Amino acid sequence: MNWIAGLQNAIDYIENNLTEELDYTDIASKAFISPFYFQRVFGVLCNCTLGEYIRNRRLTLAGSELSSSDAKVIDVAFKYGYDSPESFSRAFTRFHGIAPSYAKMYGSKLKSFSRLSVKLILDGGNIMNYRIEKKDKIDIIVKKKSFSNDIEQNNKELPKYWDDCRNDHTIDSLYKYAAASGVFGGALIGVCADDTKKNEMTYAIGVEYNGTTITDELSVEQIPSYTWAIFESIGPMPTAFQNLLYKVYSEFFPTSVYHPCGNLDIEVYPNGNMQSPQYKCELWIPVEKNEQA
Repeated sequence: MNWIAGLQNAIDYIENNLTEELDYTDIASKAFISPFYFQRVFGVLCNCTLGEYIRNRRLTLAGSELSSSDAKVIDVAFKYGYDSPESFSRAFTRFHGIAPSYAKMYGSKLKSFSRLSVKLILDGGNIMNYRIEKKDKIDIIVKKKSFSNDIEQNNKELPKYWDDCRNDHTIDSLYKYAAASGVFGGALIGVCADDTKKNEMTYAIGVEYNGTTITDELSVEQIPSYTWAIFESIGPMPTAFQNLLYKVYSEFFPTSVYHPCGNLDIEVYPNGNMQSPQYKCELWIPVEKNEQA
């Protein structure tokens, strides 16, 4: 199944089960990719998180049902996955701008969040700098933390984690163990790794390990041997990197002979002014060739 068909298959599964409990692992399996990659791809391409899409579609259908039938608010609330009428009322009011009881009145104005349909659109002839490289195992030294696989939540928590590591001097400690002439050239890295069994994501901030004795509360990890698609971002952070992510998932993978694998990716941040228009960083994604390639 190709990239676009897989994503559409997952969206169809969501739409057919909006009144049921939806598990992100089950949804991702319909696209034949990990929950980690599915949520990242979905967020980048659809301009909303997976959780936001499910919530907005349920509230859209709930509004339509209340305005066009004699259904009770409490029944509609439970039907679309809310634990209580109160939690449903708060979410409904935020989305539609009116309380559920008012939706039953003739002429009430409701909002609709339309169903997604995935299409591959030819748009411009953009140039993307990338390279494919095979790398042996890489030893890194990191400080890591477990996060939920919910990308919506991670978008709030990961920047704080970076700030915490700067403020408590973890990053200063990491640089003491950096392999200056290694694969990453002494750059700081962020490693996202999916743990499907625990339905969690581990995020690690670190450097390539130079092998010296560790005196800090850090851990040595090993990145497996992979073939990597390595993409270059040029411009001020975080805008340039966000634009890169969109291009990678909307332009590169849909038409490439490669697909992501390995349930992780690496962000490589060299020293420099991250707000400079010339700042360069990289995104490393492990890849395999498509079966038909």
